[in-house]
Amino acid sequence: MANKTIGCALEVHKALGPGLLESACQECLFYKLKLKGINVEKQKPMLLIFEDVKLEIGYRIDLLVENKVIIEIKSVESLKDVHLAQTLTYMRLGGFKLGLLINFNVSLLKQGIKRVINGDL
Repeated sequence: MANKTIGCALEVHKALGPGLLESACQECLFYKLKLKGINVEKQKPMLLIFEDVKLEIGYRIDLLVENKVIIEIKSVESLKDVHLAQTLTYMRLGGFKLGLLINFNVSLLKQGIKRVINGDL
């Protein structure tokens, strides 16, 4: 599923180029994935469970593909450790093993894609 998602992201980036807001990239990728018949949710809330308390504190996954792959979208000069930490946090909270951290603000999108795997889950 990650490869299909990356293919859609490449199509979006090829058509629109770098420089768009993250929200625009998210909407375009969401549209493209839906068009291809892929089950995708946007801005999916993530609960934080601490002891026996479920806390809704504003965590949201940009896109969740087929209820398996987290997509975290950025449009920044360069990806930072904090972006990776955010993706890993969402993966841990949701029990997901695969995430894609995609920075649309690059000349070649393949340079802005980071596959994140958490084998501890």
